[in-house]
Amino acid sequence: MRAIVFNGDLRFSADYPEPQHAPGEALIRPYLVGICNTDLEITRGYMNFRGVLGHEFVGTVVACDNPDWYGRRVVGEINAACRRCPTCLRGDASHCPSRTTLGIYQRDGAMADLFTLPETCLHQVPDSVSNEAAVFTEPLAAALEIVEQCHIRPTERVAVVGDGKLGAMIVQVLRLTGCDLTLIGRHPERWALYQRQGITCVSSTDLPTRQFDVVIDCTGNPAGLATARQLVRPRGRLVLKSTFAAETHLNLSMLVVDEVQLIGSRCGPFAPALRLLERGLIETEPLISACYPLDAGLQAFAAAPGQLKVLLSV
Repeated sequence: MRAIVFNGDLRFSADYPEPQHAPGEALIRPYLVGICNTDLEITRGYMNFRGVLGHEFVGTVVACDNPDWYGRRVVGEINAACRRCPTCLRGDASHCPSRTTLGIYQRDGAMADLFTLPETCLHQVPDSVSNEAAVFTEPLAAALEIVEQCHIRPTERVAVVGDGKLGAMIVQVLRLTGCDLTLIGRHPERWALYQRQGITCVSSTDLPTRQFDVVIDCTGNPAGLATARQLVRPRGRLVLKSTFAAETHLNLSMLVVDEVQLIGSRCGPFAPALRLLERGLIETEPLISACYPLDAGLQAFAAAPGQLKVLLSV
């Protein structure tokens, strides 16, 4: 089958081995797959991953044990957990010590003609949600994890540092809390959507002098993390959404002195993300920069840096 594979070098394969349908797993044929910053960081060494890339997808189940899933249009949670260890049984399946992660850790991803994922990870896409919207479910769920982890009060001052792929989801989620929201970024050409939604947008070269109660870093680079740290007030909360291959030199001693809460935030809930898309509360169409066929996947990866969402059509 066709696949976009990283094995130290990024390549397109026309004869990658097809996955075998295993018990409890669904065989899925994707329609669309998104390229996200984590995919780009993997090509720079993040997680030392080898295999088929891709974890943001919408597709159809073509084989499964449970006939109820057959033929359904689905998205899927990316962490394949054992569902029986103490971590899973306490409700933390995304942190299962035995988990594999779609296109990121020990599990081939969705940038292929076929891939597999446990049936327990699947969510059916509502009929009213288009493929072009459904492919954003995974990053939207990651944005929702912020409000799952910390109570964002409508009276609080909140800053999101980074106007890229994930930042686009986060600001649209946080605006629904009614908080005093500011987006800090480097791409004013992208801001019309957010400004229309009532979000204040500020250039990273002209940072606000005030400090914020909650600051979220989703820049994907150490410089963005430093900016986020600069903006959070003493006894505020600093939420880290970035994953990147580079080292960072965050001054942990000053976090202690300022009593700043440091919150790591990763994957989030899919069902609420699908509800937001179904209700039209999140805009996705303006975020799509380009869509390439799978065969042109290498060109798509070359074009993705500096763009919002680049999609692959399978």
